[in-house]
Amino acid sequence: MNASSQRLLASVIGVAAMLPVSVSASDVVTKRFPSLELAMDIAKGAVDACREAGYQVSAVVVDKSAVTQVILRDALAARFTMRIAEDKANAVVMSGVSSADFRKNRADIKDEMNEVDGVLVLDGGLPIIAGGGMIGAIGVSGAPGGDKDEACAAQGIAKVQERLDFAE
Repeated sequence: MNASSQRLLASVIGVAAMLPVSVSASDVVTKRFPSLELAMDIAKGAVDACREAGYQVSAVVVDKSAVTQVILRDALAARFTMRIAEDKANAVVMSGVSSADFRKNRADIKDEMNEVDGVLVLDGGLPIIAGGGMIGAIGVSGAPGGDKDEACAAQGIAKVQERLDFAE
């Protein structure tokens, strides 16, 4: 091998050494979560549903890691409703079921769970399901009763159900 070929080979080996090592599929996690547009439409649908029923509420959509995507507060909703709605959504992310089901299923630890910062085990939180898996959650607060909060959350999800059903 002549000197020119040796230099070329050394350069190729040097460049190859700087390339990233291939990563196996098990080393990378793919995460699915609501787009900003989808999260906004769900929250707006929930706030509108409660407004039509005469309730001023806040709606919060979080992704499946409990990272807030959208917060909407009706003009007359108390400021505390934003935090309560977020904490209801976080309870859904933590449990994988509606906050009402979590409350019923785990009545034995409900009081302790309500002491966990960022989690509130009250009716009004629902999972957002797309492609057979949870991609996030919505929490609603401000209606006179968690059952009414949950009904508004369900209507917010229903507004985009077709988009969720056909999500890839």
